[in-house]
Amino acid sequence: MPAASPHTRPARPAPRVVDLARARETRRLRDFAERCRTVDDLNRRALARLFQGGMIFTRAGARLGRDLLLAHQHLLRVGDLLARIGALGADGARDEAEALFDEARHLLSRTTRLTARTGLVLARGQ
Repeated sequence: MPAASPHTRPARPAPRVVDLARARETRRLRDFAERCRTVDDLNRRALARLFQGGMIFTRAGARLGRDLLLAHQHLLRVGDLLARIGALGADGARDEAEALFDEARHLLSRTTRLTARTGLVLARGQ
């Protein structure tokens, strides 16, 4: 059995290659999903406050309820868009993914405005 020479290095595994564009997209999807969950939680709490205080049965409360319903519909659409973006994955689909991100960003900003307006009215009412 030949002796190992002192200059022989042990075989090292190949370094792991990370696709930074893919990692950024994955993080962006996670951030969007987290923002959606946060806004959804705020909307649920606001709706609960409308029902608990009986304000839902007033004209202003019904309008706020409709706004919260619209915000929820926007969040569902954002969730669908994020699922489509996650399914794309191909390099050639970056333009399509960017268009979907823009639509998701727009819907999430509209939802945030609706939630903020509802929060202001609830704060004034109580």
